[in-house]
Amino acid sequence: MGLKNTVLLSLFFVALVAKKGLAAQHVVGGSQGWEQSTDLNSWASSQKFKVGDQLVFKYTSMHSVVELPNESAFKNCDLGSALDTKKGGNDVVKLNKAGTRYFACGTLGHCDGGMKVKITTVAAGSNTASSPASSSSSDDDDSSSDASTTTSTTTTTSAASANFNSFASFVAMTAVSALVLGFVF
Repeated sequence: MGLKNTVLLSLFFVALVAKKGLAAQHVVGGSQGWEQSTDLNSWASSQKFKVGDQLVFKYTSMHSVVELPNESAFKNCDLGSALDTKKGGNDVVKLNKAGTRYFACGTLGHCDGGMKVKITTVAAGSNTASSPASSSSSDDDDSSSDASTTTSTTTTTSAASANFNSFASFVAMTAVSALVLGFVF
């Protein structure tokens, strides 16, 4: 009976770890990354951001990532009201709750030139699509990119993630049930 409980407990922990590891990583801007030439609005509107996912900002030393507190600061590029600033060039931001977050480049003039993105995160079980980012870009912006260039390097797909989440939950619940029954009988 001890070996059986050990195996079931192991299955339970494997299922929990696997389920936790399903969060998608979204490279902001897709293959182009966090750059002025990237159409961040198109990129964001083609993504679905869920609680637990991560944003990965990849950029050169001439850029930074500033998180802004609200829509007004985002629209006006009010970098002085920043909640957080990152300058590492390969920064990860965890989307830990549903809602909207605002990011901009902290380099002078870049935000005003359209280098900003609005990320709307939905609950993990939600099927609602994320809303597109609404930034004002300059009229002389000739940096349009086609969708194939800006597709995300997301590590999981929604359908596969949903199916595996269901399977992982089933395995975890089965293991717990078996453990409880094993202790009762």
